[in-house]
Amino acid sequence: MINLCFHGIGRPGRELEPGEAGYWITEDFYRLVVETVAGRDDVRLSFDDSNASDIEIGLDGLVRHGLTASFFVIAARLDRPGSLSAEQVRELRDHGMAVGSHGMDHVPWRALSDAAQQRELEQARQVLAEVVGAPVTEAALPLGQYDRRTLTRLQQLGYTHVHTSDRRSSKPSAWLQHRFSLRSDDTVDSLHAILRGEPLARRLVGRLKGGVKQLR
Repeated sequence: MINLCFHGIGRPGRELEPGEAGYWITEDFYRLVVETVAGRDDVRLSFDDSNASDIEIGLDGLVRHGLTASFFVIAARLDRPGSLSAEQVRELRDHGMAVGSHGMDHVPWRALSDAAQQRELEQARQVLAEVVGAPVTEAALPLGQYDRRTLTRLQQLGYTHVHTSDRRSSKPSAWLQHRFSLRSDDTVDSLHAILRGEPLARRLVGRLKGGVKQLR
C-alpha cells in the first residue's frame, strides 16, 4: 500500500511554521495526483495540518474522481483563519471522509511530559470526537516524530492506526501506516517513482530508520 500525504494546496491562508512552505503544492500538481491515482486500490490519501485548502481545493478533487481520504486535524486550529472550521470538518465527514487526530498544537509527541502528552493524545481526540459526533480512532504523528513510549501510549489508548511520514510502503492492515509526504519540489517523475515502489536499498534504509525511532 502506498500512502500519499498532502499538507497545503495553493496559497496559504495563515502564517506558516518554519520549514512548512516546502510541503505546500500547487493546485495543478494536486489535480495531477488525484487524476493519477483515481481507480487504484493500492493507494490511500491523507491530509495533515487542517489547512482550509483541504476543503476549498482538496475535497472537490476527491469527489470529482470518486476518491476518499483521511483528514488529520489539529484541534486547537479549529475555526482559526486559514484553517478548517468545525463545520467544515463535519462537511468532510458528510462526504465520506475519515477524520483523525493530528494532536492539539502540532508539536512532536516524543519527549513530552505525561500531562502534555495527555493533552495531545487524549484531549485533542475528545475535541474532535465532539465535532464529528463519532469516535476518533486514528492519528498522524506531528512532524513525523515518534519513539517507543509514544507508540505504546497510542496503543494503550486504543488508536486503530497511526500514520508516520517515513516514506515507505505499508501493509494495508498494519497498525503503523507509513506515508510519503508530497512536497513543493515533487514532479510528475517523482510521483510516478513513488507509485512504482521503492528500490530495495531505499526500502531497507527506511525500515532501519523506522526501527531506530521505535527503539528510542
